[in-house]
Amino acid sequence: MKIKKNDLVVVTAGNHKSTQPKRVLEVRDGGKKVVVEGVAVAFKHVKKGHPKSPQGGRLEMEMAIDASNVMYFDQAAGKPCRLGYRFTEDGAKERYCKGSGNAAGIVSPPKAKYASK
Repeated sequence: MKIKKNDLVVVTAGNHKSTQPKRVLEVRDGGKKVVVEGVAVAFKHVKKGHPKSPQGGRLEMEMAIDASNVMYFDQAAGKPCRLGYRFTEDGAKERYCKGSGNAAGIVSPPKAKYASK
């Protein structure tokens, strides 16, 4: 999957649909599920003596949502976009926004066989 941890994404479907970008906290199941900050919050009831809540009570937890329900947010363009992969002149693989063409980060180091000649 092209969505990575700490990316800004917009939730495009479901109960938490919004136009405001939120940060990805975790990517699960090989990129099929993502945990987004402040989205799909659920309560876990814990007994007294639980390591995260010694006095007991309700813990708020963000649950994973399907990665197909989020879209990468391009900060340079100020809107959501689809991501793709391309090779730079030196042979490094990078993510880029398909609409604007802006780079979204290097994925792999440069390799001579993919460099432009």
